[in-house]
Amino acid sequence: MNDFYTEQLIKKQTSTKDLVTKAVLAAFAIVSVLTVFIFPVGLLIPIVVIALVWFLMTRLDVEYEYLYINGDLDIDKIMHKSKRKRLFSANVKEVEILAPADSPQLNQYQRARVLDLSSCSKDGRKYALVVASNGQLTKLIFEPNDTIIEGISMLAPRKVVR
Repeated sequence: MNDFYTEQLIKKQTSTKDLVTKAVLAAFAIVSVLTVFIFPVGLLIPIVVIALVWFLMTRLDVEYEYLYINGDLDIDKIMHKSKRKRLFSANVKEVEILAPADSPQLNQYQRARVLDLSSCSKDGRKYALVVASNGQLTKLIFEPNDTIIEGISMLAPRKVVR
């Protein structure tokens, strides 16, 4: 068996935007509860608002799972450790280049659609994977481990920049 399999789980760091969103949602929930004292009839409003706030807060807890099997790279978004959604899928045959995110070889792909599926941490080792599918270029920013890079390099050595 010459199957090449690896998976990696990346936890997205909480950004300033996420903190502001959580603060606004919490304030919105508090204001909705305080409206009950002003309008006692409106008890349904805080219940709906708190349910909505809880739903949106759980969407901010994100992990990315990178799964590489025999030339196929799949990236899933896992929200609050309970809901999974496939965000990206590609085969090595569709890859244009895999290089560090700050590599000068990526300058010619400035017009590609960017998809950032990294942890958003400053110390992460970010790579850019440019994929051409259906005539459209997509630049994927992610943090692969050495096994994923080596797996892509084995099937397409000229497309990998280290």
